[in-house]
Amino acid sequence: MKKNVLVFGLIAGLIVSCMMLYSVSQCYKSQDFDASMVLGYAGMLVAFSMIFVGVKNFRDKYNNGVISFGKAFKIGLYICLVASTMYVLVWLVDYYFFVPDFMDKYTAHLLHKAEVAGASQQELQQKAAELAKNNEMYKNPIIMILFTYLEILPVGLVIALISAAILRRKSKGPVVAPAR
Repeated sequence: MKKNVLVFGLIAGLIVSCMMLYSVSQCYKSQDFDASMVLGYAGMLVAFSMIFVGVKNFRDKYNNGVISFGKAFKIGLYICLVASTMYVLVWLVDYYFFVPDFMDKYTAHLLHKAEVAGASQQELQQKAAELAKNNEMYKNPIIMILFTYLEILPVGLVIALISAAILRRKSKGPVVAPAR
């Protein structure tokens, strides 16, 4: 099970990390954070399809075509954790070494978006204060790690639950040889 989890977790982590890096680079090129966010979550869905593939692979190749919901969810959860951890680590490196001004740019984008939507001056000031507080919290690496896990883990958990529900298969009882 460990090898299966690592292989599919690392594949999923590679996919989601590459999509995240591409998405962030597009934010910087086009200043379109909304499209990049959609691209990022689409990348998560593509990457977490490896949960389904990994659970099915384990069921069919290593478990005689049988798997309980609990076992399938556990494998999916572990694949999700491997991929999510890889995503978090890549984001930490990207943020600290390549895009340390990301939160400033994102804050400016959100404030501009609120202004275009017709927010009053008071609402803009409240939004700016809220975002400044979030940016200050984001400077703490532990909080940053937690926020990043909160971004990706729920998506993986949902895919793990769906995969476990679809792929669970009970044994059909003992195999009886046909009479001759």
